Amino acid sequence: MSTTTPFIGSRGGSPGVTARSCANIALVKYWGKRDAARNLPAAGSLSLTLDALVTETWVEFDPGLVRDELTLDGAAVSEEVRVKTSRWMELVRARAGLAQFARIASVNHFPTASGLASSASGFAALAVAATRAAGLSLSARELSILARQGSGSAARSLFGGFVRMHAGTAADGSDCFAEPLAGSQLPDLRMLIAVVGAGAVKEHSSRDAMDHTAETSPFYPAWLALVPRDLEAAERAIRGGDLRALGEVAEGNALAMHASAIAARPAIMYWQPATLALLARVRELRRAGAAAWATTDAGPHVKVLTDAGSAATLAAELAQVPGCSRVLVSGVGQGATVTATTPQGEAKATP
Repeated sequence: MSTTTPFIGSRGGSPGVTARSCANIALVKYWGKRDAARNLPAAGSLSLTLDALVTETWVEFDPGLVRDELTLDGAAVSEEVRVKTSRWMELVRARAGLAQFARIASVNHFPTASGLASSASGFAALAVAATRAAGLSLSARELSILARQGSGSAARSLFGGFVRMHAGTAADGSDCFAEPLAGSQLPDLRMLIAVVGAGAVKEHSSRDAMDHTAETSPFYPAWLALVPRDLEAAERAIRGGDLRALGEVAEGNALAMHASAIAARPAIMYWQPATLALLARVRELRRAGAAAWATTDAGPHVKVLTDAGSAATLAAELAQVPGCSRVLVSGVGQGATVTATTPQGEAKATP
């Protein structure tokens, strides 16, 4: 998956930069936009960053390029993805006063575009690497706003632990950003990721699906009304160290989000038979006394909130469910960070 590329300095010797970011799973979901052009969410959200879902991205600006070049997992991306990423890179170039195009190599160390938030970790890592390579020094809030314009959930992947995303009200999105949630009393938290369908690419992109839901689902207004109450309850549970209360909010919020999507016309249905079987198994295990609460996103996989002492046993139970490809056990992830820079004239092993 790795390749070696000669480094060509940009701006007279600015280094190439590698950044690492973890995906996040929303416990109170982001679903729908108030402004699609600016990528502004219709409601706030609250997430948990996971150390088992990692993206690494390398960026260098090269005056010899005639357009941005992008590989993902060792292969050139589609022209649609390249153009979308290049448009976002224009935000970085404009801010830094750069004219050069960039060479970008990104690797997801987990399934891509299958409902495991690879766009979140991808754009968070890109935001960190691209701004550093361009010579920018942005505040955490500025970086979050920038990342959000590539992927709404990327604003949260810049930070570790529990993260709160503010929807804001400003038309220009200047008050729409993420920040870490202070005061967590849940140090032994774990999340299980039960992969369904071997991580195959999902049928509906999150962006298209949420737009369709907002436009056609009769349940969508009720979903929007629910989110502020769930955010308040989730924050209270986190600060009070109440895993049960947090799990109940997360599971209920996920089911409400999918209810609004299923009620869209035509329906948006991400679940597969194994998804339903895993959700049922989580309920059975909880009735038997296990600390286990499920959440699902725009994909078929089931994530289970639990504690460190229960994680291994629950993972073994879920792995036996027909259609479950594997179960990952994740701890709490850290925020996005630069992991390497390439001095001018050296060769760079891309991720």
